[in-house]
Amino acid sequence: MQPRDLSSHSPYVPGSGIEEVARELGVDPDELVALSSNENPHGPSPAAVEAIREHADRIHQYPKAAHADLTDRIAAEWGVDSRQVWLSPGADGALDYLARAMLSAGDRVLVPDPGFAYYPMSARYHHGTVATYDLSSGNDFAGTADAVLSAYDGERIVYVTTPHNPAGSEFPRHELLELLSSVEDRTLVIVDEAYGEFSESPSSIELLDSHRNLAVTRTFSKAYGLAGLRVGYAVVPGEWGDAYARVNTPFAVNELACRAAMAALGDDDHLQTSVETARWSREYLRTELDVPTVESAANFVLAHVGDAETVAERSKRAGVVIRDCTSFGLPEYVRISCGTREETTLAVETLEEVLADADVAGVRTRD
Repeated sequence: MQPRDLSSHSPYVPGSGIEEVARELGVDPDELVALSSNENPHGPSPAAVEAIREHADRIHQYPKAAHADLTDRIAAEWGVDSRQVWLSPGADGALDYLARAMLSAGDRVLVPDPGFAYYPMSARYHHGTVATYDLSSGNDFAGTADAVLSAYDGERIVYVTTPHNPAGSEFPRHELLELLSSVEDRTLVIVDEAYGEFSESPSSIELLDSHRNLAVTRTFSKAYGLAGLRVGYAVVPGEWGDAYARVNTPFAVNELACRAAMAALGDDDHLQTSVETARWSREYLRTELDVPTVESAANFVLAHVGDAETVAERSKRAGVVIRDCTSFGLPEYVRISCGTREETTLAVETLEEVLADADVAGVRTRD
């Protein structure tokens, strides 16, 4: 007995976990600065932690009320009907639900390259096939309707990321409107806004009233600091919101995650601090690092360093864990998450020392 042919599937490659790296190096996790996974350096909202404590003795119960309450709360935040909100285990889960709802065997999807690896992974899990559209380093990986449409061939789903991962660039509103009006009626455009809170641009959720071919995904993992709880959601057109009950995992988000997310939504101070820190940090990284960087609207900065594997490895051994972007198809780039002011300052000092090394500098010069 064997599983079906999975040879076309590639495993997801996450950023290095801080405990994993600490065990590898034989050091205490507190001695390391974790800037590889775009996590919130301020941690979760204290209100979320308190909500977890308060409701911990209820985890023997299915999260019926909490699930409904969080759905209603998110719907109220965005001014949409509750049926339009599809709760999920992380935004990845929302991508899966949308693929379940939209794809028949053999349907094609169109994904950005470089881009988040889970877009093609989710499509293939649901027996779809994958095509790509290119984002160019020559214009800082900016998303445009032309870039998508030049590769578009009637795909069932088109994925757009704004801010983009791993570049941090945005897909401007006017470009998205052009794309939505240009694709066929059967095509769903999914806009991934996992990093949307860090951007100053309005959410594409505002467009759902006027566009039936749009869905938007969001997460509590980044700005809200709840990555370990795995809670996200999609917002979909009102007329097909009922499909959720036919495609979702029962009680898709657990009791404690629902309670924590509701508390986090009410903690404006924590969110504001998280966003302001990220905006300061990304500008500091771009200003102080002596390598080319991409202008970012997210909580990370993409930097061109020449030999990403070497730079990331040496930075890790110096105590600052960053992301080698080779898995994104960008072996000359590293992605540096926004830390606290102290962590960001230390990251710049460490990376400048690594980049000044003769071996690394030689690679950069040859580039």
